[in-house]
Amino acid sequence: MKKAWLLAVLALVLVISACGSKDNNKGSNASPSAKASSEAPAADGQKMYIPIISKGFQHQFWQAVKIGAEKAAAELNVEITFEGPETESQIDKQLEMLQVALDKKPSAIGFAALDSQASIPYLKKAQDAGIPIIAFDSGVESNIPVASVATNNAVAAGIAADKMAELIGSEGEVAVIAHDQTSRTGIDRRDGFVNRMKEKYPNIKIVDIQYGGGDHLKSTDLAKAIMQAYPNLKGIFGTNEGSAIGVINAVAETKKEGKIIVVGFDSGKAQIDGIKNGLMAGAVSQNPIGIGYETVKAAVAAAKGEKVDPVIDSGFVWYDKSNIDSEEVKAVIYE
Repeated sequence: MKKAWLLAVLALVLVISACGSKDNNKGSNASPSAKASSEAPAADGQKMYIPIISKGFQHQFWQAVKIGAEKAAAELNVEITFEGPETESQIDKQLEMLQVALDKKPSAIGFAALDSQASIPYLKKAQDAGIPIIAFDSGVESNIPVASVATNNAVAAGIAADKMAELIGSEGEVAVIAHDQTSRTGIDRRDGFVNRMKEKYPNIKIVDIQYGGGDHLKSTDLAKAIMQAYPNLKGIFGTNEGSAIGVINAVAETKKEGKIIVVGFDSGKAQIDGIKNGLMAGAVSQNPIGIGYETVKAAVAAAKGEKVDPVIDSGFVWYDKSNIDSEEVKAVIYE
C-alpha cells in the first residue's frame, strides 16, 4: 500500500514537471537572443541612411543641391536627410549637426564644410567608425573624405577675373566681396580671382577684399563702404550668391548702374534679374542639382565598398545677357 502511494506521488510530480516544461517552452519565444533578434531591424530590405549636411539654407543654391540629392536618393532607393545651419557663419552649429549625424551611425555622410579645418576631428571619428565621408561644394584640409564633389572654384573664379578685365578695359581698380575666408570655396574663389588678376592684368589693382559671410545685407554695406572709399572703383566681384546680391543692391542704392561692373558667382533669382536689368554684367554658375546628385551617388558607392573617383568635377558655366536664355545655361541656373 505504501509502495502504491509512493508511485502515485511520483507520477504526480512527473506530470507537474512536464507541465512546467511545456510552459517554459512557450516562454522561450522571449528569450534574450530571440528577443534581440525580433527587435533588431531586418538586414534584408532596409534602406541605406545617408545624412547630407550643407553649409546653409538661406540661399536658393542649397535648395537646388537638395533637389539633386533627393533625386539620386529616389533613384538609388536610399534614405537621406538634408540640413544646414540658418546662416553660413554658424560653424559651431554645423559641427553639432555633424556630431548628431555620427551618433546615428549612418552608412555614409555628405558634408560641405563651413570651416576647412574645424571639422577634421569629427571626420576622424567617422573614419575610425568606418563611415565614408563625401565632401561636396567645399572640401577640408584633410584626405579623410573619400571623394570631393565640387566646381573647380579657382578655375571658375579665374574666368570671372578674365571677364571683369575684359569689361573694364584691362585697367583700373576693383574689389572683392567674399563670403568667408575659412571654407575652401571662399578661399579658392578669392584666390582664383586675385591670382588671375596679378598674373595676367598688371594694370588692374585690387584695392580691397572684404568678407560678408554670404549675408546679402552685410555684403551690401561692405560694398557701399568700398565704393565710398575708392571713388575711381571700376568693378566688384561677389564670390557667392549672397555676396553678389549684396553688391547688386549696393550699386542700385548708390545709383551707380553702368559705373561699377558687377561680376558674381552662383545664379539665384536676384542675380538673374540683375543681369537682365543691367545691374550685373555676368556670373559663374555651378551645377547645384548635379552636386547634390553626385554626392549621394558617390556616398552610396563608397558605403558599398565600390571604387569612387576622389575628385568629381561638377562643372560650371559663365552666363550673361548674351546666353542667359540658352539651353546650356537654363540647365544649371536655379531661379
